[in-house]
Amino acid sequence: MPWLQLKAHIAPEQADTLEELLSAEGASAITLQDAHDNPVFEPERGTTPLWHETVLTGLYDDLEDVEAMLDRVRQAWAAEMPDEPCPEIEYELLADRDWEREWMDGFSPLRMGKHLWIVPSWHEAPDPEAVNLLLDPGLAFGTGTHPTTALCLEWLDTLADEERLDGQAVLDFGCGSGILAIAALKLGAARAVGTDIDPQALTASRDNAKRNGIPDQALALCLPEQLEKGQYAIVLANILAGPLVELAPSIAGQVAPGGRLALSGILANQADEVLDAYLAQGLRMDAPEERDGWVRLTGGRPAG
Repeated sequence: MPWLQLKAHIAPEQADTLEELLSAEGASAITLQDAHDNPVFEPERGTTPLWHETVLTGLYDDLEDVEAMLDRVRQAWAAEMPDEPCPEIEYELLADRDWEREWMDGFSPLRMGKHLWIVPSWHEAPDPEAVNLLLDPGLAFGTGTHPTTALCLEWLDTLADEERLDGQAVLDFGCGSGILAIAALKLGAARAVGTDIDPQALTASRDNAKRNGIPDQALALCLPEQLEKGQYAIVLANILAGPLVELAPSIAGQVAPGGRLALSGILANQADEVLDAYLAQGLRMDAPEERDGWVRLTGGRPAG
């Protein structure tokens, strides 16, 4: 079935009004994208940032009377925003395509170091003898494709190669999809705890653990306020620089003597601030590892 796509370049303050008007015309989906590819990596808390110029797109399955629809949108805009001209709205027909198949074809297994592969469920594992983590790509929580997640997975793979994961306890702070905790368990850790402020993340983590044959008793999942005090041989926190700095005493306090720590979700220009926060907690920190503008920080607590 072909689709009708409406598209307009708008200023941020116009977004809510035009989105409501296009939705009222029966849009199957509305999306907002940056017109100049300037991503907002870490917005202020409590805000919903939009870019200087935003592309708003509406998708419709009704292909008839497009001009009449646009007339109604313009009239409604004039009533809502009498002092501002309606943005120009372009439209085109999108040919019928197998969108799901094309989406699936865009993802292939990813190798993370020597031992670990991230394998979408519809692919065969490239190396059946490797450690294969089954995880389908999605829009939320992390699937290994982002540099921050990849850097953490590769670090875990290195620990496994050094036999430093075997039989150890792991804390995944801000676990999202559970990918890091599950990878640690499949690479040799004895047990893991995942915590996240989003209950949906905990549900996703449990589902992914079951998909990978992880027994419930090996992976405990909880909200941060439910996290029991304790220390772990391995602590991971792939979140954002602001929370990493704010939570430094809590996260660093979970690292056992002789234990190791990995932090990510950090932009390169934020690395020094995060590094200083964890040095202040008595940890020894390594030189940053950077990829595509993102940084992973690793370190540890002295053994004695």
